[in-house]
Amino acid sequence: MPLSLRSRDLRDALVALVVFLVTAVWTLVVARYEPEPAGRTALGWALILTGCGALVLRRRQPVAVAVVTLLACAVYYPLSAQDGPLLIAFAVALYTTAAEGRFAAAVALAAVTLLAVGLGEIRQRPGHRQIDDTSLAMMAGWLISLVAVGRAQRNRVAYLREVEQRALAAEREQEARARQSATEERLRIAREVHDILGHSISLINVQSGAALHRLGKKPAAAQGLAAAEEALRAVRDTSKEALRELRATLGVLRGAGEAAPTAPASGLALLPELVERAASAGLEVRTRVGGTPVPLPPPLDLAAYRIVQESLTNVTRHAAARSVLVALDWGPDALRLRVEDDGGGAPDDRPAGSGIRGMAERARAFGGELTARNIPGGFRVDARLPFPPSAPTSASAPAPEIAPEGDSA
Repeated sequence: MPLSLRSRDLRDALVALVVFLVTAVWTLVVARYEPEPAGRTALGWALILTGCGALVLRRRQPVAVAVVTLLACAVYYPLSAQDGPLLIAFAVALYTTAAEGRFAAAVALAAVTLLAVGLGEIRQRPGHRQIDDTSLAMMAGWLISLVAVGRAQRNRVAYLREVEQRALAAEREQEARARQSATEERLRIAREVHDILGHSISLINVQSGAALHRLGKKPAAAQGLAAAEEALRAVRDTSKEALRELRATLGVLRGAGEAAPTAPASGLALLPELVERAASAGLEVRTRVGGTPVPLPPPLDLAAYRIVQESLTNVTRHAAARSVLVALDWGPDALRLRVEDDGGGAPDDRPAGSGIRGMAERARAFGGELTARNIPGGFRVDARLPFPPSAPTSASAPAPEIAPEGDSA
C-alpha cells in the first residue's frame, strides 16, 4: 500500500477513535444520573460503535458512511435516554462527503436530516418537543455550514493540487529545455571541432604527402631541402591557424576566472587565409564576389566561413580535383555561397557524411538552406543564408579581402 494511502487510513482511524471516546465518556457520565434498561443500553452502545466505526471508511465510501451514521443517529436518539453526542459522527461524515466532491449527496443528506427532525418535532404533543424553533434554525445553519466548509476544503485541495501540477510541469519543461540547450551546445561544439580539425588535418596530410612524394623521387639535395622546408612551413601555418580556431571554439568551456582568447573570431574576413591554405595543398582556388557586401552578425559570419571551410576540406580529401571556385553573391536579403570543384563528384549511392550534414544544420539554424550534389564535371555545394531583420543593407561594412573574379589564390 502506498505511504500516502496508509497515512490517510491511519488519520481516519484516529478520527473515528476520538469521536468514539468523546461519545463514550459523555454516555458513561450521563448513565450515572439517567439509568435505563440493559437491553436499551446494549442497543445504544451498538449504535455508537456502528456510527463511530463507520468513520474509518469515511474517505473511501463517503456517501455510504454518511448514510450509516445518519441512520444510527435516527435510531439512537429516539430510543436512548442518555442522548450521547453521536451526532458528531454524522457531522464528520457529512463534512467528508462534501470535501470529497459529493456535494449533491451532502446537500441531500443535510436536507433529509433537517426535514426528518422537523417532521419528528411537529408530530410531538404540545409541551413534549425536544427541539424548539430556535434550536431547529441553529441546526439548519450548522448543517449548511458543514456542507459549505467541506465544499471550500474541496476547492482548496483542488487548487493546491493544480498549483503543484503546474509547478511540476514547469520544472519538467525547464529540465527539458536545459537538456535541449545542453544537447544543442554539444552539437555546436562538435561541429566546430569537426570543421577545424577536419580541415586543418586534411591540409596537413595532403601537404605532408606531397612533400614525401617529391622526396621519394630522390631529387638533388638543394631541391629536397627546399621541398621539405616548403612543406614544413605550410604544416606550421596550418597547425597554428587550427590551434587559434580551436582555442576560440573551446573558450565556451573556460572556467569563470580564465581570460578570454584575444585572437579574432573566424569569419569571412579570414577567407583569404583559408583560400591560401587550400592553395598550399595543390588546389587552384578561384574566388568570385557579386553584389555589395554587408556586415554580418558574428554567428552568421562564422557559419558562412565554416561552410566554405568544410567544402574546401571535402574537396581536398575526397574530390581529387585540380581547381575549385568559391563564389559569394551578396543579395538584398541573403548571402549565396557556392563552392564548385572539377573532381569526380560523389558516388550516387554514398550517403551524406557528417561534414555535409553539419553544413546543412548550420544553414538551417539561420533559416537558410544548403544543397550538395554532383554537377557535370564536378561537385557543387550551394548555400543560402538569409540576413536577420536587423542586418544593415548599406555597403558601409568592409568586404572580405578575397581575390577578384577569375584570379587564383
